[in-house]
Amino acid sequence: MSSSTLPGGLYTVGDLEFTRVGYGAMQLAGPGVFGPPADRAEAIAVLREAVELGIRHIDTSEYYGPHVTNEIIREALSPYRDDLHIVTKVGARRDAQGGWPPARTPDELRTQVHDNLRTLGLDALDVVNLRMGGLESPEPGSIAPQVEALAELQQQGLIRHIGLSTVSSEQLAEAQTMVRVVEVQNFYNIARRDDDALIEETASQGIAYVPFFPLGGFSPLQSDALADVAARLDATPMSVALAWLLQRSPNILLIPGTSSVAHLRENVSGAGLQLPVDALEQLDAIGAGV
Repeated sequence: MSSSTLPGGLYTVGDLEFTRVGYGAMQLAGPGVFGPPADRAEAIAVLREAVELGIRHIDTSEYYGPHVTNEIIREALSPYRDDLHIVTKVGARRDAQGGWPPARTPDELRTQVHDNLRTLGLDALDVVNLRMGGLESPEPGSIAPQVEALAELQQQGLIRHIGLSTVSSEQLAEAQTMVRVVEVQNFYNIARRDDDALIEETASQGIAYVPFFPLGGFSPLQSDALADVAARLDATPMSVALAWLLQRSPNILLIPGTSSVAHLRENVSGAGLQLPVDALEQLDAIGAGV
């Protein structure tokens, strides 16, 4: 399989071509995204298989582990292919208990960018997402100081493109007065539809929308309607959920994560499921509260 035959094809992010089906590397770290994985060799195999399958979009962060996921990516894939694009995020850190406290002062953001460059073994980062808000939802307020810090690093050539994560439409608009925003990464899936309007907004502006927790995250999706559609189509509920996202809007990019080669293959093939109109209508009702 090549990148051109992956489900969904390609989408241009800034001046970079991303496969719409990507890979989220968060699960390569240990339990709770903390510490090393139980099987490092399998983690490396998953990344190499992702590239073999044609995936050219890998999502990571220095605070996964911390450090662990980036170091595994470097071991598995460096020297990197020219058409492989790694997206990272800044705005948080890990504490000794495995918590995720914010780290959003300009100095903290600058340190995180340099840490990502070092652990990934890169001279410049393709896309850096500024992570704001809470665990799942945006929080009100200006994000100008943080965007300004990343803009300075972009001017220095350390960041190619800037994205945002867990932000509102108002915060996106504010950031766009300062920089070109190429992607938004928010919590969204078939059952969590708060961002329906923001997806339409970003699509109209040519901005990629990347849903994190596309399969529910730490609480996997549970829906009788989803299970019913999956049974009728002889597919898994997770395959249906991924396929629904790809068909939801052309600017949606997927980054489902897994620490298993077999599960990775299932995710990629499942995303290519073509959902008939009656199935889409039934699925659309899940998160719409119908």
